[in-house]
Amino acid sequence: MERSMIKSILSNALKTKSPDELIATSKKSELKKTLNVFDLIVIGIGAVVGTGIFTIIGSAIQGGPEGVGAGPAVIVSMVLAVVACIFSALCYSEIAAMIPVAGSAYTYTYATMGEFMAWMVGWILMLEYAIGNITVASAWTGYFTQLLKGFKHILPDFVVNFPLWLRMDYRSIAAMCDKYGMDIHDKIPYIFGHIPVAMNLPAIALVLILTLLLIKGVKESTRFASVMVAVNLLIITSFIVVGAFYVKPENWTPFAPNGFSGIFMGAFLIFFAYIGFDAISTTAEETENPQRDLPIGILGTLFICTVLYIGVALVLTGTVPFGQIDTQAPIAHAMRYIQKDWFAGLISVGALCGLTSVLLIYQLGTTRILYAMSRDRFLPKSLRLIHKKFRTPHVLTWISGIVVIVCSLIMDLNISAELCNFGTFTSFIIICIAVLILRKTDPDRPRPFKVPFSPFFPILGIITCGGLMIYSMKFLTTSSLYFPLWLLMGVAIYAGYGYEQKRLEEKQKAQRTLKQPKVEV
Repeated sequence: MERSMIKSILSNALKTKSPDELIATSKKSELKKTLNVFDLIVIGIGAVVGTGIFTIIGSAIQGGPEGVGAGPAVIVSMVLAVVACIFSALCYSEIAAMIPVAGSAYTYTYATMGEFMAWMVGWILMLEYAIGNITVASAWTGYFTQLLKGFKHILPDFVVNFPLWLRMDYRSIAAMCDKYGMDIHDKIPYIFGHIPVAMNLPAIALVLILTLLLIKGVKESTRFASVMVAVNLLIITSFIVVGAFYVKPENWTPFAPNGFSGIFMGAFLIFFAYIGFDAISTTAEETENPQRDLPIGILGTLFICTVLYIGVALVLTGTVPFGQIDTQAPIAHAMRYIQKDWFAGLISVGALCGLTSVLLIYQLGTTRILYAMSRDRFLPKSLRLIHKKFRTPHVLTWISGIVVIVCSLIMDLNISAELCNFGTFTSFIIICIAVLILRKTDPDRPRPFKVPFSPFFPILGIITCGGLMIYSMKFLTTSSLYFPLWLLMGVAIYAGYGYEQKRLEEKQKAQRTLKQPKVEV
């Protein structure tokens, strides 16, 4: 009896949905098809060109609490990260064009590895988008605070230097007080003398505004993102052009002060900057011509962003000596270093635009993945309600916004970025595996785009992503512990809720089939 029960559970957990079934379901989608290839590239660049250039690149060069930096060899780190991304991007392009359905890696896993792995990938994607958004929101507040300081002679002091407890989380304030020997009770208020009050108010306000924008419509959101991306690209290009005149080749020596350890850790951190390109595949059901436009959007985004990243890295490490590069706002600091304070202010504006677009696209990706998961009954059916006027999943949009706000109050920002990377590496590896599986199980299905040199490129994608993730675990001990715990939480939710809901769905479907009148021939 027990053996048959185990066999039944395993059989159900490995049930897949055929690509035809997934596509048929997507055709009934209530989401509005409004996106073209330009919109997709805007979404991709908006998600990628932001956090990496304005914040993460500084940490990749200098290193962090649990890892050494790459120094000027961050350029090599970028090449490694890009190589890992290229193989995964090609796999994303093939499978997204073949199965143009919302849900990204979650949906593709369902078609190849079954419902349990699909749920786990969806759960992992929450690390990539929802948890990653916390890091971006914190970086946005940092640049916003720096921008306000530029108006110290115009705005009142209580606006320019508003209290720490209204712009930082409790953990960050506590760490700062420990570092500089300050009394934390002087920096934040306490309710009843015991409960500390600290919140990232600018980030909370921004997340609420973007949530309302996403509810109004994806087309309206991409128009807003287009403006943010345009300003961002203009300022980044200006930084490369202006900074190039101040490059000193001697700043590139020593080129790799921490050897291969620094280069690999730099690649791991820089990878955080590239995770946004797969957000394009989450909008498949809202794209007018997904078979043609999704591959163009994914690969076009990766090419444009790589050129920009390498240009910024060359100028940044060439203008500022390795040991003096700032980890919080490296590009703005570089302009101040060469005494271009007025341009540093413009950099802050560009950073705010870039980080705003990242927040917007990450939240868009979160809601579309949750929408696909709720449609498959892994989450309550009530969550996927579509707004009658705007035709957007407004309930899930609110939930994703609230999750970011709540987590920003309690989560360590560095840990959230590292967890985001672990989730991304895992999802990229699974996409490469999914392409290999579909090449065997469904070789005759039309593929508008095909990964060249298969199976070698997908296998190289698995090796590069897996190698970077495993190597980083030697140093990032805290997040390496939290990641398996996150996976165990996902297993528990599937076992306690998702599995039973799927069986209930199957039972209801069978009952509806029995009730249908038989047609006599």
